[in-house]
Amino acid sequence: MTRKSRNPNFDQTLEILRAHSFDVRPFAGVAGGVLVSKHGAAAVLVAVQAQDAVGDAQAALAVHPGALVNGEVARLLDRGYQKFIKTSQFELPASASQLQAIHLFSEELKQLTGAISLYNEALGTTSDVYEYDRLKGREGAQIAPTNAGQVAGGH
Repeated sequence: MTRKSRNPNFDQTLEILRAHSFDVRPFAGVAGGVLVSKHGAAAVLVAVQAQDAVGDAQAALAVHPGALVNGEVARLLDRGYQKFIKTSQFELPASASQLQAIHLFSEELKQLTGAISLYNEALGTTSDVYEYDRLKGREGAQIAPTNAGQVAGGH
């Protein structure tokens, strides 16, 4: 006997989100993508077929939750001293209300779609990108491997 998944299929997920006051509309930026928004935050969902499932496709994130700015889901950028909202056009410091909206949206979306809620993400808003200015430019630097068994200076 096959086991039924307790997670809803893609169409059922969209109906559940609509019933909980989410705005659900097609998204042209991703093939088969659906923009889901609420509280000034948004994410893009797509239908994916589970590897071991034979039934309907389930919802998965194509674009992670972020602030909704001019119809675009902005990325959250952490520079160590400040979080920023980054779109294709501009980059602005994130306000506390934007961070709270993204966090509330993310938690509600996970709960309704049956996604896994991780402890560190439940504590607060996590960023998409971490860029610390004191480390900028070190990406390409290679450290020469050393042999721990050799003593320097020939002794």
